[in-house]
Amino acid sequence: MRTKSLKKNKINVVTLGCSKNVYDSEVLMGQLRANNKEVVHEEEGNIVVINTCGFIANAKEESVNTILEYVQKKEDGIVDKVFVTGCLSERYKPDLQKEIPSVDQYFGTTELPGLLKALGADYKHELIGERLTTTPKNYAYLKIAEGCDRPCSFCAIPIMRGKHRSTPIDDLVKEAENLAANGVKELILIAQDLTYYGLDLYKKRNLAELLQNLVKVEGIEWIRLHYAFPTGFPMDVLDVMREEPKICNYIDIPLQHISDAILKSMRRGTTHAKTTKLLQDFRAAVPEMAIRTTLIVGYPGETEEDFQTLKQWVQDMRFERLGCFTYSHEENTHAYNLEDDVPEEVKQERANEIMEIQSQISWELNQAKIGKEFKVVIDRKEGNYFVGRTEFDSPDVDNEVLIDASEHYLKTGDFTKVKITEAADFDLYGEPL
Repeated sequence: MRTKSLKKNKINVVTLGCSKNVYDSEVLMGQLRANNKEVVHEEEGNIVVINTCGFIANAKEESVNTILEYVQKKEDGIVDKVFVTGCLSERYKPDLQKEIPSVDQYFGTTELPGLLKALGADYKHELIGERLTTTPKNYAYLKIAEGCDRPCSFCAIPIMRGKHRSTPIDDLVKEAENLAANGVKELILIAQDLTYYGLDLYKKRNLAELLQNLVKVEGIEWIRLHYAFPTGFPMDVLDVMREEPKICNYIDIPLQHISDAILKSMRRGTTHAKTTKLLQDFRAAVPEMAIRTTLIVGYPGETEEDFQTLKQWVQDMRFERLGCFTYSHEENTHAYNLEDDVPEEVKQERANEIMEIQSQISWELNQAKIGKEFKVVIDRKEGNYFVGRTEFDSPDVDNEVLIDASEHYLKTGDFTKVKITEAADFDLYGEPL
């Protein structure tokens, strides 16, 4: 017979999905710690909270498998309780309750107070930006807005996250100051859509003003922009980027496709010509900028001609950083009404072709860096190398700078000048000066 463990409760928060989920888990953990709860991140605990992702098929599958794994541990008496929160739970709560009833409770993306209550904790409103960061100590995500008002046909985020809601500048500055006081040197600004920031609160796109306030925070050395939307991009942001050394010459702007027919069906509100002009304007305003984008191949109705247009454009634009995904047919999205007519193997072939082109472009751009010097932040030591990044690289998704640890001693979290000595497709090798 199974017995309840007598040990003091330890809450294990398991995070799946994107950086927005990482941030949400950190806020949850900060609240639990403020309630004097023992909380760990992806370690052993007798109470488990799984923060799920419900964005595309692979992510949903990973989330369901993780829930099943912990439910089995509950059956085996290894854990006492399992709670599920996040996007999958927001989107499919009734189905999940029916299919996996052994979970103690399911919570959506806006039900943090309820989740805390279930964990025997109170929601503390005064904890502005106080969170338990799970990233390496030198960088942290700063979520500047929640939700999205864009009508993109393939995307389920508005279903899971609701309408766009900006966080006030004063709150974000306070949060940045707290992070800096804890040793954070790099802020990675995230939102479903940075471009829209401030429209709801200040009646104008206000990302530039937010940046001007954040650069004043003592201790912060780099500020990086993630997930800007191409339509209505506030160009004054580029002036701040050019004038303020703390703003990394880097932007992550998911463009998804370039064929006019596909852009129209995707409801992106832009065209081939407008998108290309925007990128040319970016490069004219900030010539040093590294542009990261993500693309979707295999969208319903994508013809061979559409794909060739995309391929040629990737060749021509020579993005510094690029990721490519195969289309995922998501219920309750506008595109779900279309026939998912590109076979899975064709989607995969197209994604591979795009990444093959990008690999060559990245190799060529990296060769040009040999002999040059860059300011590099050291994120970690791995095997025989210290692993760092330049301002043109975001953690987990971009290039890294590898420094031989048998020859040089560096401290994680420190910035150091590095001369690049060798370059591969996606990694650079260097020596500290």
